[in-house]
Amino acid sequence: MVGGKAQIFDNDLLKLIFNATPIVQLADNAAVSPLTFLYFSLHTTDPGIGGDQTTNEATYTGYARVPVARTASGFVVTGNACVLAGPVAFPTPTGGAGQVLQWFGLGFALGGTGKLMYRGPITPTITIVNTIAPVLTTGTTITEN
Repeated sequence: MVGGKAQIFDNDLLKLIFNATPIVQLADNAAVSPLTFLYFSLHTTDPGIGGDQTTNEATYTGYARVPVARTASGFVVTGNACVLAGPVAFPTPTGGAGQVLQWFGLGFALGGTGKLMYRGPITPTITIVNTIAPVLTTGTTITEN
């Protein structure tokens, strides 16, 4: 197919997903129980396009997914890109030192399989050190194109 989405729609789509901002006449956030948070996960390798939030997920002792609000205080959307409004710190490891985290995921669930919406590489990768919390920075970017 020649062409694709217009950039303004890329921006609208990201604002719908990450800031719960309606796309007039197309999509809104009026579900009975709309998601108020999206959940970041960490992965040792790429969870892949068919994976879920548990695929290659981190297993260090103390690990848990981290919720981020679907608002402008959680995510900043500009053009066709979305970045974290602030750093996202994961629980501090108490075991599992040496595990290398190469990918992040973003999905619907705090626990369990969960639908994986976006995934991306962590640059530089994070090597688990006990007593030092892994952090995704505001340089973590999701694009729509």
